[in-house]
Amino acid sequence: MVERRPALSILAHAVMIVGVLLIAFPIYLAFIASTHTAQEIIQVPMPLRPGGNFWGSYHAALTGGGRTSGGGSVARMIWVSFVITFIITFGKIFISLLSAFAIVYFRFPFRNLCFWLIFITLMLPVEVRIGPTYQVVADLKMINTYAGLSVPLIASATATFLFRQFFLTVPDELVEAARVDGAGPMRFFFNILLPLSITSIAALFVIQFIYGWNQYLWPLIAATSEDMYPIVVGIKSMIGNGEAAVDWNVVMATAIMAMLPPAIVVVLMQKWFVKGLVDTEK
Repeated sequence: MVERRPALSILAHAVMIVGVLLIAFPIYLAFIASTHTAQEIIQVPMPLRPGGNFWGSYHAALTGGGRTSGGGSVARMIWVSFVITFIITFGKIFISLLSAFAIVYFRFPFRNLCFWLIFITLMLPVEVRIGPTYQVVADLKMINTYAGLSVPLIASATATFLFRQFFLTVPDELVEAARVDGAGPMRFFFNILLPLSITSIAALFVIQFIYGWNQYLWPLIAATSEDMYPIVVGIKSMIGNGEAAVDWNVVMATAIMAMLPPAIVVVLMQKWFVKGLVDTEK
């Protein structure tokens, strides 16, 4: 039995509070900067209290009115980010479900070899194969398209592995009962496996949403037009190369808005996320 000691409890809470402060302070600083004008931010020391330019900074970011926006608005960047994120997220989950279903429930030659070939792709992320991938996307005329920004990132060996492990825990009696009732493979998949996989799907949705939203390297290469920049790439384009003046208040407002969607998804789906990772009752 774990002993409850007041000293250890106080120490644990103190460490947790310090960790939260270390993580939250840069976010607080970015928010404070977004409420000031560009001239106020560069003062030494920088103000640590909210300023009076909140609406001005966020309006300039959303409409593309800042000097460093390059003519692109954050509203457009957020839209592009949402589109490619949802394509990546739902594409990964759907393809992984079907591939895991085929590997577990169908008997065909070299079944295990196919699974391990899928699993080996973990050692070949986009960063490693980015040259050939870009060549294929360019040959298919998919540069500056939603498909070109998302399709190369859809396949997921990790999700396939997780769904495979879950499907292996499903009792064989369910398969036999479905077969006796005359259910075909796809009916068994949609009516039995999918409802059982809801918590796992929810957990993977959170992980893949954050993965898709934070993509930087591939969109930086596959998008050459500013109206196809996701918000993560857009922030970098707003900073520029340092030769022109930077509206740091607009940049910080954009950074705050870029953090909101993943944070909202995590908060709203926290219960499902934790349950999908730790729930062992099948």
